[in-house]
Amino acid sequence: ASGDEFSTVTGFDLGADDYIAKPFRPRELVSRIKNILRLTGSTGSVTQLGDVLVDTVKGTASKKGKDLFLSALEYRLLLVFINNRGAVMTRTKLLESIWDIAGEFVNDNTLTVYIKRLREKIEDDPANPTIIKTVRGLGYRVDL
Repeated sequence: ASGDEFSTVTGFDLGADDYIAKPFRPRELVSRIKNILRLTGSTGSVTQLGDVLVDTVKGTASKKGKDLFLSALEYRLLLVFINNRGAVMTRTKLLESIWDIAGEFVNDNTLTVYIKRLREKIEDDPANPTIIKTVRGLGYRVDL
């Protein structure tokens, strides 16, 4: 929200691809978003993980043509895995990624429960996952 030089530089130093200060002009924001999507090649809204299709524009997920009913936290967790495909996501990184801005605390045990629930919904055999794989001692990874 800050437009001062320090905030802008800090944003870029932390890995931001772009920075826009408030108040911003809506058309400029849309143009910046389109530019980033063009540069990254991420213009498609549907991602496939095995038999699971995730439409980020509609905010839906389906498996073998049937809608999956994911809680908001399960959906956010799935998006984190999609956006970090191929990378090992530590539990700490996952907790930071799904922490609710409104203050909803997500702890380590809660994360375990949500990964278990998400696996039950998207995996053919949750006991032997092929989508969300455990990397012993490190975290989790999605390769598909």
